[in-house]
Amino acid sequence: MARQLHLNLFIHARGHHEAAWRHPAASPLALTDIRYYSDLAQRAEAGLFDSIFLADQLALGPDVAHAPRMWLEPITVLAALSGATSRIGLIATCSTTYTEPYNLARQYASLDHMSRGRVGWNIVTSWLATAAANYGDAGQLSHADRYARAEEYMQVVTGLWDSWADDAVVDDRASGLYAHADRIRRIDHAGPHYKVAGPLNMPRGPQGRPVFVQAGSSETGKRFAARHAEAVFTAQMEKATARDFYAELKALAAAEGRDPDQVLILPGLSPVIAATEAEAERLSRELNDLSDPEVGRSRLSGRFGGHDFSHLPLDRPLSPEDFPDPATVEAARSRTEVIIGLVRREKPTLRQLLGYLAGARGHYVTTGTPERIADLIEDWFTDGAADGFNVMPPVLPSMLDVFVEQVVPLLQKRGLFRTAYEANTLRGHYGLSRPPGF
Repeated sequence: MARQLHLNLFIHARGHHEAAWRHPAASPLALTDIRYYSDLAQRAEAGLFDSIFLADQLALGPDVAHAPRMWLEPITVLAALSGATSRIGLIATCSTTYTEPYNLARQYASLDHMSRGRVGWNIVTSWLATAAANYGDAGQLSHADRYARAEEYMQVVTGLWDSWADDAVVDDRASGLYAHADRIRRIDHAGPHYKVAGPLNMPRGPQGRPVFVQAGSSETGKRFAARHAEAVFTAQMEKATARDFYAELKALAAAEGRDPDQVLILPGLSPVIAATEAEAERLSRELNDLSDPEVGRSRLSGRFGGHDFSHLPLDRPLSPEDFPDPATVEAARSRTEVIIGLVRREKPTLRQLLGYLAGARGHYVTTGTPERIADLIEDWFTDGAADGFNVMPPVLPSMLDVFVEQVVPLLQKRGLFRTAYEANTLRGHYGLSRPPGF
């Protein structure tokens, strides 16, 4: 069978452009209205997307007055979406830094049962200093400490999901036997960060475990992904760096003894699509004109752990020396490296950089006709830069609809994308193996 493209819908606010909430084509529904999320998930399912994805943030952003980024708690949303959809995969973010592993394992096992095997977990190590303050920590954990805790966390939750054998539940009413107790085992984990006896108080889910998704691109993050991730969401600003990342991560996975085909690489793609190139450019300018550069400056500061950029003029070309060394940043280090790489290559002014980041926070932003977007997707897919894309529409739902109605049919005609769902689980959509039980 020919290799198939994978598409995920990343649902974020009213769209991935920071000014999307102001645009007349954005949904009129409140960001706290579950109908907003169920409507988007159903539109993506009609477009045969593999999955939808919800990010999370554990603190209120400082720019809330002019840039709403609020969303409902993602695990709760997935519970609702499991009943509002029937085939599309459902991926939610949850932090290893501020969530007890037993609670997380139980929640995701519940979701996997409720959705009949359509759940994925986006694994994050929370980096916001404001989040640390919300969870009683005296200070922000270092980058190294967050990943050290995450490695042990994976041991615990994997052990819990595997603590029931697939054949443990008998549910034989005639004999009176519900489960084979000898097919359920404790994990008795005792490590430097966690002490968990187990077993999980719930049978193994339809997928065995949720699909593991991860988005770190720092050196530590890439090695973590090579050991654990089955799908990797990555921010790449050009095809050349995307190819390098793709090759490196596949090689790292092979070095860990894993099949590289069982690790999907899905770069973010935020396209403004219109019937002509000129119209797409006009729509892009329209969105950028609604942006506030000072909101962008504040977000840039957050990306660099609170670094003060207030002294930088908006219209002077930037250099890497205008930024702190990424190695000293305890926030989202991979994204800081992407930003500095762009500055080194293109030497934009601060205004230009903020305009680009307003589109999708460091992911690949482009404009064009449906044919041009389909060409770009095919080029990256066939030339070793991606296994598919994390689609990030600048305005929701209007720019998702254009993608589904005009880009997806082109990909189908080229034999790159499914014309019907052939599986019922997220693992099935992604072509991933089911982890064996004991």
